[in-house]
Formats: sequence, C-alpha cells, structure tokens
Amino acid sequence: MKLSEELQWRGFVNQTTFKDLTELDQEPISFYFGVEPSSDSMTIGNFASAMMVRHFIDHGHKAYLLVGGATVMIGDPDGKAEERPIKTLEEIEKNKQGIASEYRRIFAGQEFEVVDNYDWFEPIGFIDFLRNVGKHVPMSQMLGREFVQSRLGEGGNGISYAEFSYALMQGYDFLHLYREHRVTLQVCGADQWGNSIAGVDLIRRLEGGEAHVYSAPLVINKATGVKFGKSEGGAIWLNPKKTSVYKFYQFWLNLDDDGVIDYTKVYTLLSREEIEALDEKHRANPSARLAQKTLAHEVTTLVHGKERTESVERVTGVLFGEASFSDLTPEDIDALSEEIPTVDTGKTVVESLVEAHVVASNGEARRLIESGAVSVNGEKVTENIVLDKPILLKKGKNSFILVRS
Repeated sequence: MKLSEELQWRGFVNQTTFKDLTELDQEPISFYFGVEPSSDSMTIGNFASAMMVRHFIDHGHKAYLLVGGATVMIGDPDGKAEERPIKTLEEIEKNKQGIASEYRRIFAGQEFEVVDNYDWFEPIGFIDFLRNVGKHVPMSQMLGREFVQSRLGEGGNGISYAEFSYALMQGYDFLHLYREHRVTLQVCGADQWGNSIAGVDLIRRLEGGEAHVYSAPLVINKATGVKFGKSEGGAIWLNPKKTSVYKFYQFWLNLDDDGVIDYTKVYTLLSREEIEALDEKHRANPSARLAQKTLAHEVTTLVHGKERTESVERVTGVLFGEASFSDLTPEDIDALSEEIPTVDTGKTVVESLVEAHVVASNGEARRLIESGAVSVNGEKVTENIVLDKPILLKKGKNSFILVRS
C-alpha cells in the first residue's frame, strides 16, 4: 500500500499544505516531528502522531525527531488560558532525556536522527535573531493566531512577549532543519498546525523554498466524546513510572467496542488484511473482546517490549480467573504487588483482609468467609486459615490482595 493510501485508510488525514496526498508517494524526502519536553514522557496523544511518523519512515522518508530543549524554556501557549510556569534547567534536561529515550524505544530498528533545538538556539544572539529572522515575520500573521486573540481579548489573561514569540521560534526550527538537512516537511499533531505554518512561511521568505506541513487528527474517544487518552486518573503516559505497564495494558483492554478497530488502525502496525480479519471476528463475537486483547498486546509490546507485555498478560489472566497464580514468575509477582494491596505471609485470612483495608473489621471478614465471598487462588475458603505461602486472596468479584513473603 502506498503511503497516501496507508494514511487515509488508518484515519491519519487532517490538515495539510499538500494539494494532492500522492505527492508523498514520490521521491523520499526529509521531514521532522517534534515533542516539547514539558514532561519526561509522551502521552498516548503524542504517541498517535508518533505512529503516523512511523508510517512515513516505513515508506522510505528520512525522519528527524526533535526534542524542544529551547522552546520548552518558553512553553507553547497555544490552547493555554494563562502563562505556564518556567521550568528549571535540571527539569528540562531530565525531560529531554526521557523523551529522547522514548523516541529510541518506539522507533527501534528504524532510520532516524534525534535533534535538540537548544543546540541551534543557544549560540544565536538576540539582535541577530531579530535582524535575520524576526524582520521577515509579519505582525499581522502572529496577531491573527486564535490563542493570541483569546488571551488579548476581553476576559483574557494577557500574553507575555516570550510566549507571543513561541511560534517564531518553532518556525525557525523548520528553517534551520531546511537549511542544514534539506527538511521540507513537518509532521505534527492537529494542535501544532499554526506554529508549523510559520516555518513554511519563513522558508518561502528567506530561502525561496517550498515546504509543507502534514498534521495528524485529534483522536477522540468514541465512547466519551473527549480527547483520547484521558482517564479518571489523568493522562495515559508511555513512561511506566507515570502509568504502570499493568494500567497501560488495562486502558487498551477496556476500550469501547465501537472505536476499538479505529484505535487499532492508529496505534498498531498490523496490516490492513490483519485488521480487517480482526474486525470480522470482533463483529461476530464482541463479548470475546478479541479486538481489545489484540490492541492491548500490540500497543504494550510497541511501547514496553515483549517481556513486560507477556508478564502483564499473565498477571491479567490470574486476576480475571483465566490463569493460575502458580503461572506467575517472581518478576510478575513484583509487578502485581505495585497494583494491588500486599500483605506478608503468616497471617490468617481475617487478619489479611483487615490489614489490606478491604474490610472494616474482623467481624465483617468472618461473615464474608462464612458466606463464601472469599477465595484463595480461585478456591473458596470456609474457615480462617493461616496463609503461610504466596497466594492471591480475593474478596467478592474485584477486590484482590497479594500475600507474599
């Protein structure tokens, strides 16, 4: 399948300066995609755009993956109601390393180059930048931006000169990469369209060159109608310290039936034939949740690797009664201990239930045991036995306790 066809089939068509998408099917070009390191990890919103980038790479285009070490010192004001706090240099360095490591993990085995815009902004003098770049940017273009109008209009919180200049900085990124690496395309998320167009205009004005922008659409959760990737606990991150591998896997496993195939097109590298076959099986028996299980497996493998994915699948199987606790490795048990209450061996069932705070009293624990609502490794317990080895204790349908030495 040609790149233009791949992008359309997967739902990656949004705004672009290309008059005809088939221009992407011609000679290989150099392009760039950037993430501002406002955090030390990407969210799955960023990841959707990164997956689109993957298809550009797979079709022979040369990728420059940018970490915005300079622009993050200002902070992208687009979509923000007020000025963002300035980050320390230590925070920025930590965040840059985090984003760069995720680039290398997601695009492992592919041809790409990581670049940091701090490297070319740091040597530039203020007067030189105003004279050589700012002189060529019309104020009307910058004042016309929607976020500027909202911040300066009635009820707005105003905007600093620094944030006002953010689009100019991002535009210069494109100009620099055009000059140094013949980059002629910026690939971005839908929210970066305005900033990206600034670079196209700079390249035209200063170099007389032609450059383009291709943006990924915003992914919307079909079940909720809100931006994809938000949960009750906040954003879903790629960093396992911010969103555990188990919670990451569960997010995909619990997605709605109506949207799961569309999400699979965006977030996996499965072929069209594989996804269409999966769609057919899913429609025939949606209760089996084969599509969700496939999506969860594929995405978690891409982000966290095969071993951690297989581990979380074993843990999930045990919690949902599809596998035995004895199937878990010591590493699996370590991962499980981070997700559910954990108590030491050597205590009775009643003591364990109380210590884990899943019941309010010894009396409540005894009543649950008598009613058959408590199980050990899937087998109901009818008396207050001592738990002298690692097991999975369960109260009711969804309350779990790990007992381990």
